[in-house]
Amino acid sequence: MDNPRPEKVSVVDEVRERLRQADAVIVTEYRGLKVKDLAALRRSIAPLGAEYRVFKNTLVRIAASDDLEGFAKLLTGPTALAFVDGDAAAVTKTLRDFSKANPLLLIKGGLLGNSVLGPEATSALADLPSREVLLARLAGALAAPLQSLAGLFAAVPRDFAYGLAALRDKRSAEES
Repeated sequence: MDNPRPEKVSVVDEVRERLRQADAVIVTEYRGLKVKDLAALRRSIAPLGAEYRVFKNTLVRIAASDDLEGFAKLLTGPTALAFVDGDAAAVTKTLRDFSKANPLLLIKGGLLGNSVLGPEATSALADLPSREVLLARLAGALAAPLQSLAGLFAAVPRDFAYGLAALRDKRSAEES
């Protein structure tokens, strides 16, 4: 690919850095959406740690490394990128919900780490529980065996105490 003109180099560098730093990048097509709709979309995903930006496809292709095979195929038509720093599932779910209310927004795919996702995989990402729910489930799964172990450790001295009390009561009954 040709090198960009000098005035575009800073944009390419910005996109390259954003692609490198983002936890995920969701690629959408926004053809036909009004400016107020795009502003509403930006406001809805900003609290989730995402930023919705429009760049020229050519500059994004230049910024994307050759390691991201298949990513350039997502860059057709009027494309906007949602750069996610945080919970990719929550942002994707918000984008999907927005696209249901605004059918002109199409989710084309995405980038999760260094993996390029197609539209189906990106939709599956939206179906995942949030990060907080997954962490709570993990904590519960880890806590259950520890609670059982704590119960076992508590049972040993308790059962020993019951055994001593029974032995004492037996001796008291025999002496009487």
